[in-house]
Amino acid sequence: MNEQVEQYWDEFCIKNKIDPSELDEAFAFGDTEQMADELADLVNRGIKTATTSLYDPSNSLAKVGKYCIILNGSGKPVCVIQNKVCEIMPFKQVSQEHAYHEGEGDRTYAYWRKANVDFFIKECKQNHWTFNEETPVVCEVFAKV
Repeated sequence: MNEQVEQYWDEFCIKNKIDPSELDEAFAFGDTEQMADELADLVNRGIKTATTSLYDPSNSLAKVGKYCIILNGSGKPVCVIQNKVCEIMPFKQVSQEHAYHEGEGDRTYAYWRKANVDFFIKECKQNHWTFNEETPVVCEVFAKV
């Protein structure tokens, strides 16, 4: 965590009377600066309250109740979220409701599915994995604090 992010977190904790150890991580959504900016803005406006990512057993899952700092494409803090739900399931089982709460595009399941299939195929290729309907994904629900 850089100094700017640490200062943001310290000020947030003081203002909201939160123990600084409650931070899970600071991260940006997506794989480009533009995507990170767009998704951080959706979170900040309260439109995006969920996300889906590929399940990687070597990475730890989001800790329910913990906080995360959302960064923009430049790595600057935009807002803080609190993790509410974290579930692992096959891609084909992600619900229309979850897709809607991701807040992207026209918020339809069709839009969500196309965008995520394209994104996950690209990510799987980079990791030498194969993506299909059975690929495990992590579905998270969060709230902006």
